[in-house]
Amino acid sequence: MKKFNDFQRSGFTLAAACGLIGITYGVFADTAGLSLLQASALSIFTFTGASQFAAVSVIDGGGNPAAAVSSALLLSARNALYGPVITKSLRKGRFYKAAAAHFVIDETIAVASSQESFKDSRDSFWFTGISLFIFWNLGTILGVLLGGILEDPGSWGLDAAFPAAFVALILPHVSTREGKITAVVAGLVTTVSIPLTPVGMPILLASTAILPGLVALKKKKKRTI
Repeated sequence: MKKFNDFQRSGFTLAAACGLIGITYGVFADTAGLSLLQASALSIFTFTGASQFAAVSVIDGGGNPAAAVSSALLLSARNALYGPVITKSLRKGRFYKAAAAHFVIDETIAVASSQESFKDSRDSFWFTGISLFIFWNLGTILGVLLGGILEDPGSWGLDAAFPAAFVALILPHVSTREGKITAVVAGLVTTVSIPLTPVGMPILLASTAILPGLVALKKKKKRTI
């Protein structure tokens, strides 16, 4: 029961922090000219912050819908690499896994992958995913409604919520050998690719660092058997 309480607390705290980021997204969406319905539709059906910010940035810069969708897809493509991390923890069934796919994002995988058992991993994945979904969408609505007041999210410190949330996600993982390998490889890939690739591509390329991390994790498990 203690483990459940631990990930419940972590998932709720993370969801609340992401709710602040949702407010920031709502403000940006409002300033870009999106209606409450349009901004909420992106949060409900896309539900991945980086892609939503990318799409809104393109629209705000005068880009067409095709360019906005392309940039959003480019950033969200990294989520496909998270599948192997969570799939063993999920129950079998196409409908069940199809529903779970909507919640495969950085935060849910970070919390789920830090659990010791498949059951805790599954429970934390769903708890964090549903909590995040609720807070993110509430934040979106609030941000759009307050868009006229919070025209500069940076002046309110809301922009700091995004990097702060990711720092909180990273800390538990870099304490392990496989986490350190993933972090170092991701840092090197990002450093090399930033001056050589278009905006958004370094994030996608850096996400491939999860592969050597998974290899290191498998080797670790074999040694303990």
